[in-house]
Amino acid sequence: MVEAIPTVLALAAAALMVFAVLSMNWGQFTVAGLSFLGAALLIYFRETRL
Repeated sequence: MVEAIPTVLALAAAALMVFAVLSMNWGQFTVAGLSFLGAALLIYFRETRL
């Protein structure tokens, strides 16, 4: 069975990466950088804490 919390965190990280790429396209580089940072932190916590 699929574990719910790691799956949700992976989907959230993927959504943040998509949002970051779109933000770069719109010229919002600070928002894009923070989105990439958030995605990286989600992946880090998913891999080390769960």
